[in-house]
Amino acid sequence: MVRTKWAHCLIASPIQPLTSSERAPESPLMRKAALFYNPLSGRRKKHRVKDVEAAAAILRAAGVEVEVAPTRAASDAAAQVRMAVREGFDTIVACGGDGTIHDVLQGLAGKPGQLGIIPLGTANALAHDLRLPISAESAARALLTATPKRIALGKIEYRDFNNIPSSRYFTVAAGVGVDAHLFYKLNRLIKDRMGMLAYYTKATHLWMTHRMRYFEAEFSSNDAGTQREPRLSEMLAVRINHFGGVLRELAPGASLDRNDMRLVLCRTGNRGLYLAYIFRGMLGLSNGVPGIELAHADQVTCRGVAGEKPEDIYAEADGELLGRLPITLSMVPDALTVLVPKNHPMY
Repeated sequence: MVRTKWAHCLIASPIQPLTSSERAPESPLMRKAALFYNPLSGRRKKHRVKDVEAAAAILRAAGVEVEVAPTRAASDAAAQVRMAVREGFDTIVACGGDGTIHDVLQGLAGKPGQLGIIPLGTANALAHDLRLPISAESAARALLTATPKRIALGKIEYRDFNNIPSSRYFTVAAGVGVDAHLFYKLNRLIKDRMGMLAYYTKATHLWMTHRMRYFEAEFSSNDAGTQREPRLSEMLAVRINHFGGVLRELAPGASLDRNDMRLVLCRTGNRGLYLAYIFRGMLGLSNGVPGIELAHADQVTCRGVAGEKPEDIYAEADGELLGRLPITLSMVPDALTVLVPKNHPMY
């Protein structure tokens, strides 16, 4: 049953830290779950409602009270989630890919309630990292026996395309530079209609013809203090260890179990070295690539440099194009409860 007031609610509210009495109980028991899905994106759109209802049936059969609702836009999803939490739903289930999870996250970060995932997207990076089954029914069964895990979230502050200061929370990665430019140029319909192969093919063409633009980054951590990179063509701040598919490990040392970000710092404009780094991740090699360094950080600021227009350098988070420089990345500890399947390496 779709709650129309969820579908039309657009009320925004600031994210406040949880008090000890508000935090979700450390129990896998799921009593009341709200399932949200985006009917307009991801794989198997023609079967989306059927997949979501199949997952809902598994939860209902286990005695869980379930309601299902579609989302229409990021602002809709956040408002719908906040309303569901206020109505006493202890579990919010994002039925989709990383984009749907990202949208749902904006309403759940810092709120009581736990996040479950039914992976119905194209890449499903977070679901792969959590070792969730890809089928809707199997993923629903895995949620019933999962363990709540409290994790930190990344936060990105940026200028949107109307030059208005904005912020978002992320779980997978945030990027500045080449990858965000590709999201800016790529037609999302290519991925949705033709799958990841067509998406990668188009991305490769754009990447080969794109003029590298440079920016500076300053980052800090408790262990290494403050460091500065005066000229980067790309920076990724990664939170997950396993992306799934052919990519496998993009940023060795990244983990949701940590309270920091694993930075991939690309000083080079050499396209061959970029490819070498990607192949290194695909093959699981441990050797480094010249001009590309890794670091841990809990705070990052990126700005334009002389000779480059900051409005031409884009930022993305969880694969969603957000805006332009300058940007600040930070960590929000103890910000979200996520349902992690049993026997996951985090345990």
